Amino acid sequence: MTGVRLGSVIRSIRIRRGWRQEDVARRAGVSRTTVWRIEHGLLEAITLGRVLHVTEALEIRLDLVARWRGGDLDRLVNAGHAAMHEQLARRLTDLPGWVFRPEVSYAVYGERGVIDILAFHPATGSLLVIELKTQLVDVSDLMGRMDRYLRLAIRAASDHGWRGIAVSCWIVLRDTRTNRRRVAAHAHTLRAAFPDDGRTARRWLGSPSDRLRALSFLSDAHDGSVRQPIAGVRRVRPASPRLAAADSPPPGRPTPG
Repeated sequence: MTGVRLGSVIRSIRIRRGWRQEDVARRAGVSRTTVWRIEHGLLEAITLGRVLHVTEALEIRLDLVARWRGGDLDRLVNAGHAAMHEQLARRLTDLPGWVFRPEVSYAVYGERGVIDILAFHPATGSLLVIELKTQLVDVSDLMGRMDRYLRLAIRAASDHGWRGIAVSCWIVLRDTRTNRRRVAAHAHTLRAAFPDDGRTARRWLGSPSDRLRALSFLSDAHDGSVRQPIAGVRRVRPASPRLAAADSPPPGRPTPG
């Protein structure tokens, strides 16, 4: 990972968490100028210790690959995956009786990972693990991951004060020809493990009972009441004065070209 790439990752997570450079600097015990330099990839005059202080303040594990809360950072900058998150989050927000959290990390007996969306229905004690996939690459890996999530979801939910009783899962694939071909190639295996479809999942969300094991596709154009495209270019709006000030270079330092 280059200094520029590391800086981009750090800045993306800082903004996602709603922190200013001053907030990171205070938590890391460094100056705001140091945070600014790291975010811009200017690492030559910065010690490794200070870089580690900054990454630790943002809960990034800095190794050969930078990770945040146990998850792959490439997912953070994956526009398709982020848009799927937005669509499902909007749907869950509109459902009465449900609460949810995105990107729920867990670390149980040496097993670590991140659940894309963990939803909870307090009235019934139902937990729903939602896995979002823009590309279905490895069916065996997917099934192993879902098995792990189902085993550990109750423990992960307890960290947020949720007392889950039954755990269900819903795999949501981006609706592409490639994904449909791969599902068709493993149809018997996948449907044996995940016999419910999207229509069943939507009904179940209205009145959760028993256990759901669903796999369905989410269209790029729309899916039911969802109208926002999954894959698209998000235009950048002018930053607010406070955010612009947080991202400005330190006094006396010209902005790098």
